[in-house]
Amino acid sequence: MSEQKAVLITGASRGIGAAAARRFAREGWAVGINFCRSRDRAEALAAELREEGAAVGLYPADISDRPQVDGMLAAFLADFGRIDALVCSAGIARQELFTDVSPASWREIMAVDLDGVFHCCQAALSDMLHRKAGKIVTLSSMWGQVGASCEVAYSAAKAGVIGLTRALAKELGPSGITVNCVAPGVIDTEMNGNLSREDKAALAEETPLERLGTPEDAANAIWFLVSEAGDFFTGQVLAPNGGFVI
Repeated sequence: MSEQKAVLITGASRGIGAAAARRFAREGWAVGINFCRSRDRAEALAAELREEGAAVGLYPADISDRPQVDGMLAAFLADFGRIDALVCSAGIARQELFTDVSPASWREIMAVDLDGVFHCCQAALSDMLHRKAGKIVTLSSMWGQVGASCEVAYSAAKAGVIGLTRALAKELGPSGITVNCVAPGVIDTEMNGNLSREDKAALAEETPLERLGTPEDAANAIWFLVSEAGDFFTGQVLAPNGGFVI
């Protein structure tokens, strides 16, 4: 079995997930890049990291589908022999009035943003519990902490991620596994691509640090929790939001 530490990052083809993949690769970790639809982006990122000497694997899977998640973990473990960290970064968002949310739309957001975390954590624990070691980082949002108008489904799913994180941390602590959450503020990624320049400027003005966050800001928080500096953190919510929510 390889002694190189290995991380699996869901939704790693873009945004925060891609920034996290780059950070782990720089730190010498083997990196598993999960993607659902963005194969071209995932392959480009993998090529970039391999050029820098990183060990990289590509794992296509829809995290809302349990058989696909189980297959992804099996392939990852076959490639790297272990999973030292799981970063649950994949997610979707949608802005709509609550009265316009269809049951199908509600179910889709829950399936990816909350059920996907459940599936990936359960699958990863087969190896982590056997070795009594591992670190899990989930991705919520400041809207999971305080709620957002016209994003009720997203806010509810991300609040659920925080609850899952805290409860699972208590359950897994005696097994030497930490579970923490990163709840970013407004991050300048494609997920917020629907925002106009004026909207972004207004959000930056509303943020005490007077700027939007970058994917690297969130990736740094993820890395902190997985690194040795985060060894005594579990069940915590780290919020890189520039002071937007305090």
